[in-house]
Amino acid sequence: MYDIILAFISAFLLSYLAIPSIISIARSKNLVDEPGERRSHAVSTPSLGGIGIFAGVIFSIILWTPFSYFNDLQYILCAFIIIFLIGAKDDIDPISPVKKFGGELFAAFILVFIAKIQISSFYGIFNIWELPQVWSYVFSVFTIIVIINAFNLLDGINGLSGSIGVLICCTFGTWFLMIDKVELSIVAFATAGSTVAFLYYNVTPAKIFMGDTGSLLIGLVCSILAIQFIELNNLQVNAPYHIRSTPSVAIGILILPLFDTLRVFIIRISKGRSPFSPDQNHIHHLLLKTGLTHMQSTGVLLFVNVCFILIALYLQNLGTEWLLFIITCLALVLTGILLLISNRKHSVSSIAKTSKI
Repeated sequence: MYDIILAFISAFLLSYLAIPSIISIARSKNLVDEPGERRSHAVSTPSLGGIGIFAGVIFSIILWTPFSYFNDLQYILCAFIIIFLIGAKDDIDPISPVKKFGGELFAAFILVFIAKIQISSFYGIFNIWELPQVWSYVFSVFTIIVIINAFNLLDGINGLSGSIGVLICCTFGTWFLMIDKVELSIVAFATAGSTVAFLYYNVTPAKIFMGDTGSLLIGLVCSILAIQFIELNNLQVNAPYHIRSTPSVAIGILILPLFDTLRVFIIRISKGRSPFSPDQNHIHHLLLKTGLTHMQSTGVLLFVNVCFILIALYLQNLGTEWLLFIITCLALVLTGILLLISNRKHSVSSIAKTSKI
């Protein structure tokens, strides 16, 4: 328990102390994110906050993790470093999506094939249980890539990706602590502590953004925690902290990044565009169109994600498929309501502008 508290505090302090220097260097070298048509900010802002997050996470994990019984930690740290290098390169000098995807794939391969972070079963979803080894590899790599990019796409307004990352890490980290998986709990709370320190500088008016370095790293950590949550829970069948309908509960915990990514991908593909082409159709953009500020939108989405987590945990006895159905329907209904409000606000605003002319 003390190791976990110390991991959180040390990660927080290192990131908190490092980020002001990163801001200063980024401004002096003009390493800033410029405002644009598809941007939600109005002033040039450094986008290297992920470097501070990475430093706090790595330092704290290495300092406090009991290496004696976490033999796969070296491989996880290797994946962290790969993601860090890709993100930092993209934040400083943008790279092609193909190279970026290749790096993510490399990190995912290390985790799946060497660290053995794998999803071995669908646990009854679509009546599929144990997965053949080949399909376990494929689906595990796919899951890691999806969650990494979901957080990357979520990072569109101040505080959002970081706040959701802290929520998810603390949720998984608490469960790992309860089942005595201290090493995974340290990874979760070190990431949370470092990200909380970053959020201090990311609150509107933001002094720094996390950039791809931060969003990709948080996504990678959450993918590891989610897969380990699903797999380790299978070993807790008769334990007091066993969670039923595990895959659906994991989706409920990750609902905002996963659902928003799936939604915008479907919209883009239906319009004949690349699923990775940028636009302003994300849920946080819709909230901004209703007149909410960055922080108000972040607060609303954080509250909604907390509600989904509580609903998933409360309804876990319904069964995996039923719980997944309810979570999906609820997400669709809430998004539909938001679209109606957003479109109505936009129509009123357009009429007001026309009348002034």
